[in-house]
Amino acid sequence: MLLTRRSDHLRDHPGQISFPGGRVEPGDAGPLATALREMDEELGIDPAHVGVAGYLPAQAVVTGFVVTPVVGFLPGDIAVRPDAREVAEAFEVPLRYVLDPINLRESTRVVHGLEVPVFEYTYSGHRIWGATASMLHTLARLISA
Repeated sequence: MLLTRRSDHLRDHPGQISFPGGRVEPGDAGPLATALREMDEELGIDPAHVGVAGYLPAQAVVTGFVVTPVVGFLPGDIAVRPDAREVAEAFEVPLRYVLDPINLRESTRVVHGLEVPVFEYTYSGHRIWGATASMLHTLARLISA
């Protein structure tokens, strides 16, 4: 699974681990178009190389946005060219790592007065938490069902 570490100078979530992605722009036809555009902008991956598998359930995040995760496949030999303005690093996490429940830490946190589950993985020194870990957990749950 291809993740990024956001550049440290960004206003929102600097240095955090995330999937490629971002806000819908006026020219985007929907979540898929946004995901493919962002993958190209952030990692230099041509949308023609992405095999789209589907979507995870839409998820509200603490910043107030609703995120629709798009699941896709890339060729194993794809060249990744991170745009340093947005991405400090791109790295892969094996799906088998996410599927192994021993690698998941789960706790709760109060957000806007509500107790919500918080998921966290640590892989190769990267702390993967928040919305990104929640999406990984959702994917693992759906695959394992």
